[in-house]
Amino acid sequence: MEISARHESWPIDGQFVIARGSKTAADVVVVTVTENGVSGVGECLPYPHYGESVQQTLTMIDALDPSTLEAMTRADLIETMPAGATRNAIDCALWDLEVKQTSQPVWVLADLAKPEPVITAFTIGLGTLREMQAKAEQHSHRPLLKIKLGGSDKTNDIKRLKAIRSGAPNARLIVDANEGWSFDYLQEIAVIAADVGVELLEQPLPADDDLALLGYQCPVSLGADESFLEDVDLAELARKYQVINLKLDKAGGLTNALGVKHRAETLGLEIMIGCMVATSLSMAPALLLTQKSETTQTARFVDLDGPLLLERDREPGLCYDGNTVSWPTGAFWGVAE
Repeated sequence: MEISARHESWPIDGQFVIARGSKTAADVVVVTVTENGVSGVGECLPYPHYGESVQQTLTMIDALDPSTLEAMTRADLIETMPAGATRNAIDCALWDLEVKQTSQPVWVLADLAKPEPVITAFTIGLGTLREMQAKAEQHSHRPLLKIKLGGSDKTNDIKRLKAIRSGAPNARLIVDANEGWSFDYLQEIAVIAADVGVELLEQPLPADDDLALLGYQCPVSLGADESFLEDVDLAELARKYQVINLKLDKAGGLTNALGVKHRAETLGLEIMIGCMVATSLSMAPALLLTQKSETTQTARFVDLDGPLLLERDREPGLCYDGNTVSWPTGAFWGVAE
C-alpha cells in the first residue's frame, strides 16, 4: 500500500471572518491511498487553533512507514494515530479505497442508508452591523443562517443580532461566538437571542473557561464546538451543553465519528454535523453522519456549507441547490465508478 499527500489552496469568496481572525483561502490536504493500482482519497483542513498546520500534516504522512500500512485497518488507525485532521484524511481515504475495491457504496459498507438531501446552514461571517444586516437581507431566502459573533467589539453583538433578524425575519438562526463572550455577556445576550428566535448558541465561552455553564439554565440551547475534542469526557460535556458540533477533522475520521455520535446521543446530547471551510471532498463523509441509522438519530443541525463559501467547489462535488445538499450521481468519493 502506498500513501501520498498534497496541499491545495481554494480561494474563499471574499473574506471569512470569525472572532479569532479572518482568512481568504481554504488550505486543505488531500491524501491518496493506493493498493494494487486502486486508489482512495480523503481531504482534511489542518486547523491552527488545534495546533495543526498543512506542513505538519504533510510531514506526518511522509513519515509513515509503508510497511505498516499494508495490513492497517481503520480500527488500527484509531489506535496508532491521534485524532485530528491528518487521521481524518487517511481514514476517509481508506473508506474510499474499500469502496473502489469492493464496488460497494460507502453507505452500504458503513451499514447506513443512502444519504437523503438535507438543509445546511449558510454562514454569515463577522462584520460591522451594516455589513451583517446587508448579508442577512441578501440571504434572507435561506431557511437556516449561522451568524458569527464575538470579536473585539463583542458588546455590539446584541445590535448585530437584532439587525440580522430584521434583515432575515423568517430564517432559522444559529449564533456562533467562537469562544468570544464572557459568562456575564452570555447571560445578557441569551435573553435577546431567545426573544428573536435563535435556536442554538454555539461555543459562547472559551473552551478552558466553560465551567460557569454548570447549572446554568440558558433560554437557548448551548452547543459545544471548541470544547468538544476527542479526549473530552462526553458525560461531563453533557452537564454544560445540549448539543455537540461533530466535525470529522476533530473526530479524526468517519470511523470514529460514527461511534462518537452514538455515544453522545446515549447521554442525551443532540448532534450538529459541522465542517471546516473546505471542498465537497471533506463534506461528503460528513453528510453520511447527518442521517438516521439503526443506532443514531437524524442530526438536529447540519452545517456543511464549506463549498458555498468558496469561489468554486471541486468537480465532481456534492449537489448544492440553495441550502439543500445532496449526494451527486456518477463518480465521486464513496461510490464506485
